[in-house]
Amino acid sequence: MKILHPTKHILLLLEKVSNFKQDYTFVFIKNVYLRSRKFKEKNDMKVGDKAPEVLGRDENGNEVKLSDYKGKKLVLYFYPKDNTSGCTAEACSIRDNYERLQAEGFEVLGVSVQDENSHKKFIEKQQLPFHLIADTEKTLNEAFGVWAEKSMYGRKYFGTLRTTFIIDENGVIERIILPKEIKTKIHGEQILAK
Repeated sequence: MKILHPTKHILLLLEKVSNFKQDYTFVFIKNVYLRSRKFKEKNDMKVGDKAPEVLGRDENGNEVKLSDYKGKKLVLYFYPKDNTSGCTAEACSIRDNYERLQAEGFEVLGVSVQDENSHKKFIEKQQLPFHLIADTEKTLNEAFGVWAEKSMYGRKYFGTLRTTFIIDENGVIERIILPKEIKTKIHGEQILAK
């Protein structure tokens, strides 16, 4: 069982209450947690780090492990939400380059916080040939340091930072494509560009 930071535990409980996100108490607790994270353990993965063994569960509920991809390079791409314009463009770019990626020894896994059912629909609608991890508890997002506070139209909220990790045949991160570098419509080509 994963032990949560006490403030984070409260924050996750409060996030489940839909109208509470605009409440001052929620904002205060969120800011306390964010400040405490800066000074405590930070889980951001860096080039040269070993990726975690357990990655999560895919759209079919099957456990996905890093060792399932031993001997292959793994593209682990984090995206904010199924069926949104940017995430669809990114997934379709990877889909359109999937055969080339496989020819170069890559396998692909997408990760977002939507559930298995959402992922199944997204895969079916976009005809994606790769699996998607349903990281509903944000465990993998946090382990890789991509779950963060974001801002849109002056509103602050937590979300996934669009980030891609290239993991080598031994499970070590060899390259990271950061949010500002990712161009969703040509992301498949970006991965192949090295």
